[in-house]
Amino acid sequence: MSQTRLDHRDIAILATLCREGRIAKTELAARVNLSPTPCWERMKRLEKAGLITGYRAEIDLAGLGPHVEVFVTVELESHRAESFQIFERTVAQIDEITGCWAIGGGYDYLMQIVARDVSAFQALMDGLLESRAGVRRYYSYIVTKPVKTLPPALGLLRD
Repeated sequence: MSQTRLDHRDIAILATLCREGRIAKTELAARVNLSPTPCWERMKRLEKAGLITGYRAEIDLAGLGPHVEVFVTVELESHRAESFQIFERTVAQIDEITGCWAIGGGYDYLMQIVARDVSAFQALMDGLLESRAGVRRYYSYIVTKPVKTLPPALGLLRD
């Protein structure tokens, strides 16, 4: 995808939608100092360009019941392209894995997992180790309290 040229109003639209995905179109237009129709047209252009990939609600997981959130660093047994593909296909099938990133440094991947409890987390990891995903070793870090979770400051990403 080629880089879409964005002006300050496009960035303002994206930043507002990151924070408030359910904002009314007229309110969004007012916040970015546009009339509703041009604002809507810009939103559609940003969607078509692939810069807006979806809209979702932020859920208070504690309100749904007990759970555990765990970050896991993963090292694979092999560093062949096929090994990475197998691992990534396996991870894509596991609903409890809510995020997974290939990373540089000493580990191959960082995963974010939300499970019912520590036993459910451990069962998931045992299953991953027994599968053909190619995990050599992993280290888990249980979240004891969230400190900060915000969307990126989009204005900082632009020149």
